[in-house]
Amino acid sequence: MKRTHLFIVGIYFLSSCRAEEGLNFPTYDGKDRVVSLSEKNFKQVLKKYDLLCLYYHEPVSSDKVTQKQFQLKEIVLEHWQISQWWLHFQTPREEGKMKLLELSESADGAAWKRWGGNSNTHRIQLVAQVLEHKAIGFVMVDAKKEAKLAKKLGFDEEGSLYILKGDRTIEFDGEFAADVLVEFLLDLIEDPVEIISSKLEVQAFERIEDYIKLIGFFKSEDSEYYKAFEEAAEHFQPYIKFFATFDKGVAKKLSLKMNEVDFYEPFMDEPIAIPNKPYTEEELVEFVKEHQRPTLRRLRPEEMFETWEDDLNGIHIVAFAEKSDPDGYEFLEILKQVARDNTDNPDLSILWIDPDDFPLLVAYWEKTFKIDLFRPQIGVVNVTDADSVWMEIPDDDDLPTAEELEDWIEDVLSGKINTEDDDEDDDDDDNSDEEDNDDSDDDDDE
Repeated sequence: MKRTHLFIVGIYFLSSCRAEEGLNFPTYDGKDRVVSLSEKNFKQVLKKYDLLCLYYHEPVSSDKVTQKQFQLKEIVLEHWQISQWWLHFQTPREEGKMKLLELSESADGAAWKRWGGNSNTHRIQLVAQVLEHKAIGFVMVDAKKEAKLAKKLGFDEEGSLYILKGDRTIEFDGEFAADVLVEFLLDLIEDPVEIISSKLEVQAFERIEDYIKLIGFFKSEDSEYYKAFEEAAEHFQPYIKFFATFDKGVAKKLSLKMNEVDFYEPFMDEPIAIPNKPYTEEELVEFVKEHQRPTLRRLRPEEMFETWEDDLNGIHIVAFAEKSDPDGYEFLEILKQVARDNTDNPDLSILWIDPDDFPLLVAYWEKTFKIDLFRPQIGVVNVTDADSVWMEIPDDDDLPTAEELEDWIEDVLSGKINTEDDDEDDDDDDNSDEEDNDDSDDDDDE
């Protein structure tokens, strides 16, 4: 009991500590900045903002007691989350809802996305407070009261966040955390195309290696081909990076011809020149969609669910590597080499996860996969039931070569290595245990 009191007091002091000026992390001030959206006020609210975020939530009873319970639940869950963050407490609040790796069914995806419960609305209030000076509006859409409006807008999953920008509707398919959402919205409010006009900007462009990116050379911003490029960029913002230049020197350095667009797959040394220039908006969109699944891609908090649902035949080849760790960095370089050597294989897509990007999931992944994430790992994961098989890597000083990794991946793609065999091994172990127990019982009887 005494430990419990000390724990609570510790949380109180941690949350009460005043940071140095200039480093004060925002906390929700209690002011309501989120509007309840209805058919009646929809057009008026939409005109007011450049970006409109709509949280489509479960129905809340009109009963005042129920509403009060709803609000208290938000506050309790949010403070619980803050205290756990302070203490680096990594156990999921509801482990059954934390199964990122069981998202093949939409219902499971929705459940995991709402693992924070109704504290999602509290997070949205905090995000609205932080972005108050931006032209971004935040509204709530009640699934029952505004069913007609929700149907009109194409909303079908309670607990989801949708963003309206112009005539586009974007579903936020990432981690429902305030910092992730703020960064996502700030990227989304920017222009869809970034202009490059100097050598330093070219260097910065070349250092972006873990995103899909496109760059085009056009005569000016008034060019019809640039406008088509800009309109195509809007379809993929902020997930895919679009760049353009009007500078001949920059174009020469990047080997770009007039009205040509180059497509860069993540971690590849050389781009693909999109054929048949000049292009229409539709042609650019079609090309990007056809090449949207890279050979090696990074799992990101802002699009983690969408990426996970984009599996190949129900599996993902998953590689864990900390980029900031020497062994993790070396393993990532080996993965890059494998991806470059196999970039023409449409059946290969390796999903790289840096554990540093998902600190709250490290303990869960280690428990689920029975692996040590302080070391590089690569395995095949079944997205339906999270069964997995992992390559045996003896130690950090003996990482597999690119050739050994390719051989292992080839066995996965051919079906020689698969998660079903792992299930059979588990069943054999269970049967063996049962037989041992039976023999033990017989001995006791004698």
